[in-house]
Amino acid sequence: MTDESIRLLAAAIALLPLFGVALALGKIFGDWISSVARNPVAGETVQPVGLMGFALTEAIALFALIVSFIILFVG
Repeated sequence: MTDESIRLLAAAIALLPLFGVALALGKIFGDWISSVARNPVAGETVQPVGLMGFALTEAIALFALIVSFIILFVG
């Protein structure tokens, strides 16, 4: 294996957490919609928690993407 192929493989492995992020975002928004549908009055109470969960989960995706770019372009 060449150095370039090892770098590409490492960058692909660094992106594996994106599968977990996709599942987590689906769970967050599915539960958010379900809770607001069951109790519309609690929508304003649930919204900040849902947005915080979205932001923190999306940060994991951005970190994985940054690590992948570092592996590809810096090494």
